Amino acid sequence: MTHRVTFIPGDGTGPELGEATRRVLEATGVEFEWDFQDAGIDVYEQEGNPLPDRTLDSIRERGIAIKGPTTTPVGSGHRSINVALRQEFDLYSCVRPCKAYEGVRTRFPETDIVIVRENTEDLYAGIEFEQGSPEVEKLRSFLADELDSPTREQSGISIKPISVFGSERIVESAFAYAKDNGRKKVTAAHKANIMKFSDGLFLEVARRVAERHPEIEFEDRIIDNLCNQLVSRPEEYDVIVLPNLYGDIVSDLAAGMIGGLGLAPGANIGSTGAIFEATHGSAPKYKGQNRVNPTALLLSGVLMLRHLGETEPADRMEHGIAEVIRKGDKVTYDLKPTRDDPTAVGTSEFADAVIEEMNA
Repeated sequence: MTHRVTFIPGDGTGPELGEATRRVLEATGVEFEWDFQDAGIDVYEQEGNPLPDRTLDSIRERGIAIKGPTTTPVGSGHRSINVALRQEFDLYSCVRPCKAYEGVRTRFPETDIVIVRENTEDLYAGIEFEQGSPEVEKLRSFLADELDSPTREQSGISIKPISVFGSERIVESAFAYAKDNGRKKVTAAHKANIMKFSDGLFLEVARRVAERHPEIEFEDRIIDNLCNQLVSRPEEYDVIVLPNLYGDIVSDLAAGMIGGLGLAPGANIGSTGAIFEATHGSAPKYKGQNRVNPTALLLSGVLMLRHLGETEPADRMEHGIAEVIRKGDKVTYDLKPTRDDPTAVGTSEFADAVIEEMNA
């Protein structure tokens, strides 16, 4: 079966990371029909739009895309290309596996957790009121006069919506991921002890969803306690489901535990589409230098293969990546004992080594 996939190389180091990933994906033997499309600073400078309609149309038609890192233009255009894509296609579930591979320098070598982050609600929903604006003063008056909840003068205000619908589908997706990937436990993170009507709602819904899945262990953790325990006994955690803001923070924390964002893949999944991407930035200062570690985008490709039902090629590709990292002789500078190690290889050579391991 040939899979029709939109391929967005991105900008900065994105195109070279994308090329390395394309070659490794094709070396698995899975057949792809790529539709290469633009997004990011390069197309913005040419056309005045960092996310052209043709790119959106391609994703809409195919329902699946893999994307290199992109630079969001400062001061104009979309606030964030990634956010725009999530909103356009209702990609409500952000899945971030964080697994420590042998050969990576980390104080947490036992880490193997999956962060499932809600993508559309919470403080990142974008409902904000600027300090000093007529809108915020109207809101402040309403809060003070109607709800007896005064706020300080010169306050900016953000609204934190968390719904039953949004909470239910993200927790269901966490349990589905656990079942599909042989995971044993789901932990819901929250601050329900303080925010009783938003985080409290999230927790209430999570507990209700958990009752439908008795074969998967369920627990909940207050978010600050979770962060403490992640760096003291990470082996106790498996799949962690969180509202948007906490998920953003904890996914980066977990990436740090496994060696950094250069090793952290990501998937943004909705009911009608999915986009797979590395979680790091575009690193434009390294553009064209064939230097940057492609592991995060390669592992995002592994996630895409699994999403497509190509389990055996996905396992083979992940094993090839893991072996290259474990052996340590054909890795990029950031995976060497010292960053100035002259034996470090480039992006393309790292991909060559993965292909060699897959075919060994």
